[in-house]
Amino acid sequence: MLTHPTHEALSALKLDGMAEAFAELLAQDSGRSLDPVAWIGLMLDREQARRGTRRFQSRLRAANLRHGDACMENVDYRTPRGLDRALFQSLGGPGWIDRHRSVLITGPCGVGKSWLACALGHDASRADRTVLYHRLPRLFSDLELARGDGRFDRLFRKIARVDLLILDDWGPDRLTAPQRRDLMEIVEERYGRRSTVVTSQLPVEKWHDVIGEPTFADAILDRLVHNAYRIALDGPSLRKTGTDHDGASR
Repeated sequence: MLTHPTHEALSALKLDGMAEAFAELLAQDSGRSLDPVAWIGLMLDREQARRGTRRFQSRLRAANLRHGDACMENVDYRTPRGLDRALFQSLGGPGWIDRHRSVLITGPCGVGKSWLACALGHDASRADRTVLYHRLPRLFSDLELARGDGRFDRLFRKIARVDLLILDDWGPDRLTAPQRRDLMEIVEERYGRRSTVVTSQLPVEKWHDVIGEPTFADAILDRLVHNAYRIALDGPSLRKTGTDHDGASR
């Protein structure tokens, strides 16, 4: 094991990437011919890459994605389900998030809506954006419990401030009055400031009925649908076909 004082000092300072690069350069004959500026540059590159990887892994854990293996590179465009390849690939990178656009993914059960939403979340985490995944029915329950035990404000702030919020599996149950209010507050707080992905088995045209109260429905949908990318999937459940190219099989 390398015991060079510089290596030990870098390790003590928790500069693990620099320590690793230093050890490799010291062990290579070619490394000895490099000038000190080149050494520092290579060591800094390694440290930056190491920290970027740790930050990405931390963001991914915090996102709590339902499909942790989902990523843009593994999206299945071969199975017929109405997925617009050009549109979905245009969502690669954080540009649409930085412009505070949203994405609405609809389609029947089993066509991969949740997996595609998680792929967008994975890509956003990789781009150093904060992400949070929630199944909407479970989120309503969590908000109700949080209101009772004093955690509501903290949970709401977390939901409101995250760069990308994924609300999975909306509908078909009609919202209750408290659920309408909570959804309205979330949508209002995030509109024009953050991005949201919503998945649902119901087409967007049916969401008004699910919300129930016309005034709330108009206000919520005006903020959700305006300026959103809409991805409408169709076809039989891919779970039944055994397709395993992406989350359509899960």
